[in-house]
Amino acid sequence: MMDKLALGAMLFGTVTDERRSFELLDRFVDAGGVWIDTANCYSFWEDPSGFGGQSEELLGRWLASRPGVRDRVRISTKVGCEPTEAGRFPETAEGLSAGVVKNGIEGSLRRLGTDHVELYWAHKPDPVTPLEETVAAFDELVSAGVVGRLGGSNYPVWQVERARRIARDQGGVGFTAVQQHHTYLHPRPGTRPTVVHRFGAVTDEVIHYLEHHPDMALWAYTPLLSGRYTRADKPMPAEYDHAGTANRLAVLDEVVAETGANRNRVVLAWLTGGDLDVTPIVGVSTVEQLDDAIAGVSLELTADQRQRLDAAA
Repeated sequence: MMDKLALGAMLFGTVTDERRSFELLDRFVDAGGVWIDTANCYSFWEDPSGFGGQSEELLGRWLASRPGVRDRVRISTKVGCEPTEAGRFPETAEGLSAGVVKNGIEGSLRRLGTDHVELYWAHKPDPVTPLEETVAAFDELVSAGVVGRLGGSNYPVWQVERARRIARDQGGVGFTAVQQHHTYLHPRPGTRPTVVHRFGAVTDEVIHYLEHHPDMALWAYTPLLSGRYTRADKPMPAEYDHAGTANRLAVLDEVVAETGANRNRVVLAWLTGGDLDVTPIVGVSTVEQLDDAIAGVSLELTADQRQRLDAAA
């Protein structure tokens, strides 16, 4: 199941220093981990420069210092959110024009010290650039062999489908993955989780689309709500303060007691063991947190436990 877990490297090189980042990366690979997720803009909001690239640069140094490890991992990175002016995001986000996409992958490959990435994402919709231009630019990267698969992050379903249709009509390669926020709890109707972009939260419509398009995978970011399932010092955000949360947590705790696990592990087991193709992205700052996530994707729930978790309302 380790190919169903992605290590989120968003804060590597900024909040998480190089020594700790290397330690986490080494432990992840030693445990059989495969996917590492980053972006060209990580983490501009944490760096004094106001620009990103620190995460990819750190990953490049780690890869260079570990001969042979590049053959054991798959890199997922993104383009579209790097600010063009420090301190002015999102209004100066780079977007997804053909030139930005081309320059974006060149910069990412240079920082990573590699000649290809296995998965390349459009980080968020570009309201200005025609979708046809973006789709064609991404397809050129696949044709050139510098990108394996393509994905759309924080996109509304209609744009995912339109982009895939444009790609088919052009004889090109389209999105085969979406990356959005997905976890066990649901925010109150009419609210949006504070961690996501406008169209970044998984909805019933997203699930329905994925159920009817088995070639599409779901990458789930912030699946553990930044530690809020298990940490008393991190209370749930206000949008989760409703009766449905209490009901779902009650069932979650029943399954926790039955498995002898904890909430984080059961949530990850629920995400990865169902019918949908889900890859949770976990951002961790300690080896203990990483080991907990590894145990979660290795945990198998019974059909009854899964049914009860699904049915809780």
